Amino acid sequence: MEMTGSLPVPSVQAMVAAGRHAPVPPRYLRPDLAADVVVADDATTIPIIDFQRLLLVDPEESARLHAACQDWGFFQLINHGVPDDVMEAMKASIQSFFALPAEAKQQYRQQAGQLEGYGQLFVVSEDQKLDWADVLYLNTQPPEHRNLSFWPAGESFRQTLDTYSAAVKHVADRLLGAMYMNLGLQLSIMDMDPERGAGIQSVRMNYYPPCAEAADKVLGFSPHSDSDLLTLVLQVNQLQGLQIKRPPDGGGAWAWLPVTPLQGAFVVNVGDVLEIFTNGRYRSVEHRALVNAHTERLSIAAFHSPSIHATIGPLPELLGDQEVPKYKTLDHQSFITLFFSAKLQGKSFLERMKKLS
Repeated sequence: MEMTGSLPVPSVQAMVAAGRHAPVPPRYLRPDLAADVVVADDATTIPIIDFQRLLLVDPEESARLHAACQDWGFFQLINHGVPDDVMEAMKASIQSFFALPAEAKQQYRQQAGQLEGYGQLFVVSEDQKLDWADVLYLNTQPPEHRNLSFWPAGESFRQTLDTYSAAVKHVADRLLGAMYMNLGLQLSIMDMDPERGAGIQSVRMNYYPPCAEAADKVLGFSPHSDSDLLTLVLQVNQLQGLQIKRPPDGGGAWAWLPVTPLQGAFVVNVGDVLEIFTNGRYRSVEHRALVNAHTERLSIAAFHSPSIHATIGPLPELLGDQEVPKYKTLDHQSFITLFFSAKLQGKSFLERMKKLS
């Protein structure tokens, strides 16, 4: 699939290593962050869904999932069945990769016009603000979509990512099946339609270096919503950084809600494609990542999208005869190309997908 790619930018990790207390370059500084409202109430948390109860088609758990997708767009998934040793091996592999010398990581750097590899995404102009992060982005499922020249050498990393990505996709397929059943679509959990299920998967491995000089003025990941069906995120070192945007409760300003990851759980969020498929019944939600002043933070995000041959638009079975489609319809390749050809800016991409009334 041809993509626009991202402009090359310096490694933030290397920049920090070269001068830990050097001034932060202006392209990373965002003074307006000081005006953002952040929820300080520790009692406000995103929903928790028990995967094993979903598989048993427990009515209460299915209802909780449905409400989470409608009202939150985010939840934490426990008892998901991915073995602890598989997750721990994946965490160790990512930590080992980002601990490599700078020149070793550069062997896997992104190439012009490509998304895969080591570098950064969504950099489309020489003057936009940059994220305080380095990433390794790879196509993982199905195996024939992989470009192994971007996969760190050595059987350990490759076998670990192969095992992990397959296990996570297995969970995503069944989650989507449960969601579609909640919506009244007659699709079996074990036999997902490839044009509506998780036909393809990519994994973004994120490294957020500490920023001792200006942690409150930089972002690890700009505010955005994901372009996929479902994203499953595993925190590598349990350091809080993810925040989701919540509407005002009883008036006031929109606020950012910090998400405290549960040990061993996946943080799951609805993507733009699922919002479009459901004609807005399920919501993709704007989120961002902060950085820590003193400690590095790492995470692994697995993105699940339909087959490259899918059509992206509201599902006819959900529209019926009366409901008006809220979103345009286009082929999946055009959809993804448009998404990656612009900088991250909240939910502006999904807004462009809406039909004019």
